[in-house]
Parts: sequence; structure tokens; C-alpha cells
Amino acid sequence: MKFPASVLASVFLFVAETTAALSLSSTYRSGGDRMWQALTLLFSLLPCALVQLTLLFVHRDLSRDRPLVLLLHLLQLGPLFRCFEVFWIYFQSGNNEEPYVSITKKRQMPKNGLSEEIEKEVGQAEGKLITHRSAFSRASVIQAFLGSAPQLTLQLYISVMQQDVTVGRSLLMTISLLSIVYGALRCNILAIKIKYDEYEVKVKPLAYVCIFLWRSFEIATRVVVLVLFTSVLKTWVVVIILINFFSFFLYPWILFWCSGSPFPENIEKALSRVGTTIVLCFLTLLYTGINMFCWSAVQLKIDSPDLISKSHNWYQLLVYYMMRFIENAILLLLWYLFKTDIYMYVCAPLLVLQLLIGYCTAILFMLVFYQFFHPCKKLFSSSISEGFQRWLRCFCWACRQQKPCEPIGKADLQSSRDRDETPSSSKTSPEPGQFLNAEDLCSA
Repeated sequence: MKFPASVLASVFLFVAETTAALSLSSTYRSGGDRMWQALTLLFSLLPCALVQLTLLFVHRDLSRDRPLVLLLHLLQLGPLFRCFEVFWIYFQSGNNEEPYVSITKKRQMPKNGLSEEIEKEVGQAEGKLITHRSAFSRASVIQAFLGSAPQLTLQLYISVMQQDVTVGRSLLMTISLLSIVYGALRCNILAIKIKYDEYEVKVKPLAYVCIFLWRSFEIATRVVVLVLFTSVLKTWVVVIILINFFSFFLYPWILFWCSGSPFPENIEKALSRVGTTIVLCFLTLLYTGINMFCWSAVQLKIDSPDLISKSHNWYQLLVYYMMRFIENAILLLLWYLFKTDIYMYVCAPLLVLQLLIGYCTAILFMLVFYQFFHPCKKLFSSSISEGFQRWLRCFCWACRQQKPCEPIGKADLQSSRDRDETPSSSKTSPEPGQFLNAEDLCSA
């Protein structure tokens, strides 16, 4: 049975960020910064409440008679209780004999073109741990993109405007960045396990390192770009946020309406149609929050029973990173043109270059992950290197076709001039090859 390290990491980041945010808000209050205090508390307490609801929903505690658990969740102590419960199950699992064992079937990754199906016994204790890990993974994603990401953006903006980074603020920003990167990492692992549910997925340590570096560069550069743009064009940043928000929020619903599929009813049996709509809107909100800061790694599909598209769309991945790179470049250009005196001692061209290179570094680590460290790369129809080689061949072929066309076209023009200058009496019957023009030769 695996050690529940992911649960411990989630609870540590949750407690550390909440404590740092509450401490910093008290500092803002003593300094008279009521607005910064209110926003810091908002981005700290709102995700806390959403995390409590997620843990209750996954474990279905609302339909069971557990008043103590409900009380602890109301007191915002649910994650601590769940963590204690996880380790109690883990340490007691070897002492008690399992009265009931379920059997799961998973397929191994193909070896030499063959894939075997293996059976595994899962006891009650291990099943409970799997449920807890799944709940904490989802809670980490919610905490990261609905709390830590706005919190990091806010604290960095305050630091830029005040031109001062205090110890409490730097500590909160560091924890928030780690929380976002960890949430994005869990999102990647969840996406892989959902898409390849029938296979036994084993993620290697180097894959975790590669995802961590990929997400760190991507999220850090994105947050810095937004903060720089906000510091000089406060009004226009609202337009940028609204465009991003409605684009990602409405996209899954537009696809759902265009598909003509019936409204999903099988999300949770105890939910009514209104409750199902609220859950779907919340999932779409979370999907939007992720994509505003980084690639979500999953595609929300409302008409699917799993609500997640299991097909890996390289085209959407390419379009997302191209559009995000162009958007970051435009925002940095506008910041460079309208920067104020607070950036007097900042080398603006060097900072722009560093941020663009940092985002390209994130894309590089992403390509390395999909090429070498993805746990299910053997199931891909084509790899990153094969796609790049195919694109390079097409590009070289197009260049090779255009080069001979130009001189041939000139030769045809010169020959036509010579024929016009020759008297009609001296014209001879043309050879069969003379009527081939440049387009025919290029097509041949």
C-alpha cells in the first residue's frame, strides 16, 4: 500500500497558505490598508469553503449521519480531520484482516507490441485511501486556481506598486506559487489517469520533476506578465480578464449545445436537475480558472459521462500555447510603451526578453515530458519528434518545389519572346515537350 504523501502535501500547503494569508491580513489591518486586507481574506477564505464542500461531496457525508465531521468542516478543519483519518487507516491496515476484497482489472503498458491484463486485489482500507487521495487531489486543484493564483497575483501587484517586498508577503507568494504548481501537477496526473483509466499508470520521478519545471516557468511568467500589465493599464486588464473568462467558460457549453446531446443526468443520483446544473457550472468555472493561468491538460466535455474528453488533441494544445504566447507578447509590448516611473531602475527590454524566454522554456519542458517521460507515451499514435520531422519534411518539400519553378518560368518567357521575333515562314512544328509550362513541371 502506497504511503499517502500526496495527502500530506495537500494538507501542508493548505494550512501553510491559510496561516500566512491570515497573518498578512492582520499586518494590512494594522497598517490601515483595508482594501488589501479584504482581498487577501477573500482569496484565502473562499477557496477554503470550496475545499470543504469538495471533501464533503466526494465522501458523500451529507447523506450520512456524521454530525462531528460536518461540524469540523464548518469550522474549516475538515482537511486536518481527513488527513488524520487517512494516516489512521494507513497504519492500521496491516493489523486487521480484510473481510472483503474487490478485484480490479488493469492492462499493462504494451511491451514489444503486447499488452497483458492483470488482476489486482483491493481491500477496503486501500479503497478508502484511493477515495481520500482522489478527494485531496481535486481539493488541491481548487485551492490552487481559485485561491492561490489570484492570491499570488494580488500580492505581487501590491509589491510592485509599493516597491517593497516584506517577509510576510514573500512567504505567502512563495507558498502560493508552490500551491499553484502542485495543483497543476495534480491536474496533469488526474488527466492521465482519467484518459487511460483501463491501463495501470506508473509515473516516474523524472516525470514529476519535468512537470514541476514546466508548470513553474509557465505559471510564474504568466502571473508576472499580468501584474506588469495591470500596473500600467488598470482599466484594460478588466477587458483582458473578461475575454479570457468568457472564452473558456462558454467554450464547453457551446460544444455541448452544438452536439445536440441531452442534458446529463448521471453525475450524482441524489442531485436534482438544478443541483446538476450548479455542479456543471462549478466545474466549468474551475476549468476556466485553470486555463487563465496555464494549460488545463483536460478538456471538459459536458455530454460525456466522465465529463472529460479522453482523446488527446494536439491541435488544441498547439493553438493554446501559440495564442497564449502572442497574448503575453502583446501585453508586454503595451507595458513597455506605457510603463511609469516606478520602473525607472528596471531594464525593460531585458525583462521582456527574460519573460518570453521563460515561457518558451516552459514549452520546452512540456515537449520533453511528452517525448520522453509521459507514462503512456507508448499509446500515442505519433510522438513529438515524429510530428516535428513530418512538418520539417513538408516544409522542405514546399521549398524544393518553388525553387525550380522560378527559372523555368523565366526560360518559358524568353522562349516565347524568341518565337515572337522569328518570322512566321521560318516556324517549325513544335516538339511535344514545348507545351509544358512551369505549373505542369512543378506538379510533376
